Amino acid sequence: MKTITLLLLPVIAGQIALAGAIKGKVQCKGMRDNRDAVVYVENVAGQFPPPKQAPEIDQLKMVFLPHVLPVVVGTTVKFINSDPVLHNVFTPSKAGNKFNLGSWPKGQTKSYTFDKAGEVRLLCNVHPEMEAWVIALPNPYFAKTGPDGSYSIANVPAGKYT
Repeated sequence: MKTITLLLLPVIAGQIALAGAIKGKVQCKGMRDNRDAVVYVENVAGQFPPPKQAPEIDQLKMVFLPHVLPVVVGTTVKFINSDPVLHNVFTPSKAGNKFNLGSWPKGQTKSYTFDKAGEVRLLCNVHPEMEAWVIALPNPYFAKTGPDGSYSIANVPAGKYT
């Protein structure tokens, strides 16, 4: 997992700085393309509740989909098994409290709440080639890049951020 730090400066019109969008492109060298990098704004003041609807990670055709999922700390993620074989979801990551959801068959769902900020590597102990990432962030000002590296973060409060 690569970490990219950007310095974001506010656009100021006269004395007033308004919320705005941050857009850009990331280039990942040595990768097949520029998708799945997570770009985020650090140290935004405020309380940020998790979404009411839980995002999902599916296990389909022996891969986790999506491969990278950024979430706000406190978000519960649903893990689905859509394959006709048993799958498991566990993490060795401290940010994920080293959870292990056990194994379950096709059509069943299990959930986990990400209550610490950080990178959480997801693995399946039944199929060691399966790997994905949940990135738990303290605020909702983040985006995941597309194949060309493009990203957009909307409604960022005025200020100076990294």
